[in-house]
Amino acid sequence: MSNRRRVNFQGVMRDATIVDFEADKESFSTYILHDGTTLKLKAVLTEVLRIEGLYQPNGDPVYGVQATQVVSVIAPEALRRKDAQ
Repeated sequence: MSNRRRVNFQGVMRDATIVDFEADKESFSTYILHDGTTLKLKAVLTEVLRIEGLYQPNGDPVYGVQATQVVSVIAPEALRRKDAQ
């Protein structure tokens, strides 16, 4: 499998290098909603691409990422459907 491919980055087809990675830490961000619900969210990376020839103003390379969003909902009893198991 090639470690390079073409991607649509901000509306322009660009060459990109697939960069292998490993998770160091995958923590949830926790939010308390005003209705009493707790939401826990985290992004889990599935792919990292370094966009060839593009750099930030400080010289860092530009990366594109694909991620899956994981959501956990803890709702108060008053908001839960009564016939749920």
